[in-house]
Amino acid sequence: MKIGFIGLGIMGKPMSKNLVKAGYELVVYNRSQAKADELVEMGAIRGTSPADVASQCKVIITMLPNSPHVREACLGKNGIAETAEPGTVVIDMSSIDPVESKAIGAELAKKGIEMLDAPVSGGEPKAIDGTLSVMVGGTKENFDKYYDLLMAMAGSVVYVGPLGSGNVAKLANQVIVAINIAAVSEAMTLAVKNGADPELVYQAIRGGLAGSTVLDAKAPMMMDRNFKPGFRIELHIKDLGNALNAAHATNTSLPFTAQVMEMMQALKNEGCAAEDHSALVKYFEKISNVTVKKPE
Repeated sequence: MKIGFIGLGIMGKPMSKNLVKAGYELVVYNRSQAKADELVEMGAIRGTSPADVASQCKVIITMLPNSPHVREACLGKNGIAETAEPGTVVIDMSSIDPVESKAIGAELAKKGIEMLDAPVSGGEPKAIDGTLSVMVGGTKENFDKYYDLLMAMAGSVVYVGPLGSGNVAKLANQVIVAINIAAVSEAMTLAVKNGADPELVYQAIRGGLAGSTVLDAKAPMMMDRNFKPGFRIELHIKDLGNALNAAHATNTSLPFTAQVMEMMQALKNEGCAAEDHSALVKYFEKISNVTVKKPE
């Protein structure tokens, strides 16, 4: 099966590599053509535009930064809709506003193009090792048809409901992750400020009810002062912005989300936008005048 893949960034490149390794023939496109070089060396075909990719493939995966980029790739000049045949399926694995997912899907449907929204969770490490969690919205028929394709990049692929539901699930995921990182940051700050060894506190609580994947992934990074991005603060700001937009469209109140969003905005203003979201601890460190790190 020949698959189109548009968007070879921090997530898209390793995801597309896993598809090549799984035996799929790929046609790849990225605005920065150099990012496609490694895939071409692995045997992928270089596309010159989304329209070019669509002219060669009946199944196209998009992995792009945000809603406007997905809209442009699908519906803009030299976009997918210009050349895609009726019956083509677009699997958008970007994390975007679910309201926009539905709107883009409705426009594509006018040309006989179907769409799944299938955002992912797990960040770059899980994109590399092919164990992402994928949340899928669209028809159950298409979900079943492309389940194996998605599993070539993932450890878990779950059907959530109609188009847009995948991004609703992803936004719920991002809300939980952001608030958990804030809680871990606050707790580690409390520990250090009161003279405790944060590593020992972490080991003491990780096996109890406070234990979580977020705690295990992010507390060690905070204590090691390792903020190399697995998922950048600026991307989490984007996701929380989409969550708040979706909430406002349905008169839903998200007070914790809004508060963590403002914390991340403050860190962005401090020059931390490209750091891992575990750098949220820096917000708490600043207001408490302490540094969360292992004792020397």
